[in-house]
Amino acid sequence: MFLPQAAKILANLIVMGSTILARSFVQAYRQALANASKNGVAQEAVQNIKRASKTMTEAEARQILGVTENSSWEEIVQRYDNLFDQNAKIGSFYLQSKVHRAKECLEAIHQPKEPDEK
Repeated sequence: MFLPQAAKILANLIVMGSTILARSFVQAYRQALANASKNGVAQEAVQNIKRASKTMTEAEARQILGVTENSSWEEIVQRYDNLFDQNAKIGSFYLQSKVHRAKECLEAIHQPKEPDEK
């Protein structure tokens, strides 16, 4: 008779404790957001993430493809094809996309712009 009541009391304590803990986490998170907004940290962080995620540097592209600054365009394309095919077999979409973005970055640098035809 004492055990069922003890189990109910223990269950109620666990539920109340977890509710209090969850509320305190939510309140702390809201306070952290408010502090970040006052300092402008949140907006700056979001802008940095957007800026960093859209661009790949030439050095990063060369590192991904494993080519040097002296590599010819043919060598770059050969490395791209090799790495892209290897990752297609493994099934890593993330690595394939990184290899593709690296080629796009270097392509913009190596390929001459075609003159506008009028």
